Amino acid sequence: MLSEESAAVVRATLPAVAGALDDITTRFYGAMFRDRPELLDGMFNRGNQASGAQRQALAGSIAGFAKALLAEPATRPDALLARIAHKHVAVGVTDDQYTIVHKYLFGAIAEVLGDAVTPEVAAAWDEVYWLMAGALIAQEARIYQAAGVAPGEIWRQWTVVGREEETEDVVSFLLRPADGEPAPAARAGQYVSVRVLMPDGVHQLRQYSLSSDPGGDVRRITVKRVAGESGSPDGEVSNLLFEKVATGDELTLSVPAGDVALDESDAPLVLASAGIGCTPMVGMLARLAALGSERRVLVLHADVSPGEHALRAEVRELVDRLPGAEAVFWYERPGDAESEARSGLMDLADVDVPADATVYLCGPLPFMRAVRGQVLNAGVAARNVHYEVFGPDLWLPESA
Repeated sequence: MLSEESAAVVRATLPAVAGALDDITTRFYGAMFRDRPELLDGMFNRGNQASGAQRQALAGSIAGFAKALLAEPATRPDALLARIAHKHVAVGVTDDQYTIVHKYLFGAIAEVLGDAVTPEVAAAWDEVYWLMAGALIAQEARIYQAAGVAPGEIWRQWTVVGREEETEDVVSFLLRPADGEPAPAARAGQYVSVRVLMPDGVHQLRQYSLSSDPGGDVRRITVKRVAGESGSPDGEVSNLLFEKVATGDELTLSVPAGDVALDESDAPLVLASAGIGCTPMVGMLARLAALGSERRVLVLHADVSPGEHALRAEVRELVDRLPGAEAVFWYERPGDAESEARSGLMDLADVDVPADATVYLCGPLPFMRAVRGQVLNAGVAARNVHYEVFGPDLWLPESA
């Protein structure tokens, strides 16, 4: 609960703080990594640091949390933070790191805003920060407990028991726990972090969805080799996995995480994806098939071409196994796609989207924004539309 005094100060200063957040977060990360370079080794994605995506996501989450507090001062917007909490667990964030972040973040605020940061302003925003941190710490503690691990102790070795080339740029890895013990519980739609040692001696990690039924001890992740665009470098982790990892090798994986997971109701499902965003949807389909589900399932996927549509044949096979399922594909370059495939971008104008459906979205942000608007226009309630973002969640403040 945000106090009345702090709420008044935050409301008055939010425009100035929000307007300066990009500068604040830039200075924050610069100072923190200068003094604590070990945090760059295996926790922060240096690609997102270089592009500015991580600081934009941090700025957006702070502003979004403050706005939510002002809208409902008596409550904590925990739902707003669920996705962040799962991302934190997937990289092993622990309670003590919130104190480190506080030190450098508030140092950056004072540096950027100068004399405008009076003791009253500092105290009000300190209250906002610790309300946000406290909510995250509580959620993360519950996730760690459910996973059966101590906070931060998320890593385990897995053996690659199979490698499957899906497309020219996409590969799947079948994985089994290297210690022979049972795999940790996971829900369809969740992801794991993969932690690898780069050639320069720095560990980097990336998140990959579980792309198969997570009910057994063999798990699968499907990796797209990321090519740099507009002068940006190639994806360093995806290219290393694609080019170097073979059957018999070991990978370091986190416990499963992610708040976007298959529900267990009987409501109709809409699984809408684009590109490599198909991976969590395939995991959900595989789980439904393993359960013998009779739910109505509408699988919608958009891609550049049939040849670039990873796991396409598997989706068709899974849909055929589900009596209530159907699939519709869109391709920008249809080529020799099956006759029922459609040309162009995903357009739901003549697709029968059930108004009572639970909708899952995964793909590039412009795609998800467009499809979210279409399913809302079809009568689906906003609370029933869920989405997964690969990387920092730049959509969170405006769509939560």
